Amino acid sequence: MSIISWIVLGLIAGVIAKILLPGRDPGGLIGTTVIGVAGAFLGGWISARFLDREIANQFYDGPTWIAAIGGSLVLLIAYRILFGHSRSR
Repeated sequence: MSIISWIVLGLIAGVIAKILLPGRDPGGLIGTTVIGVAGAFLGGWISARFLDREIANQFYDGPTWIAAIGGSLVLLIAYRILFGHSRSR
């Protein structure tokens, strides 16, 4: 997959992670989107590096999507833990 495909995958994974973890995020829509893209890269890297799962060259590969969404969820949870209380509510 190209870098553009990973960015698109990350955007969609970020939206899915936001749906799975509703609530206010400290970064808003832009922050959640960036977390989704970074999560897709992180999930793909972890999947390839530690789970011995080759990164697919197809955009519609299920395990790649699961890894991207999982990475987005992990980063979104970490972001909420680290920066969740920095904004006044």
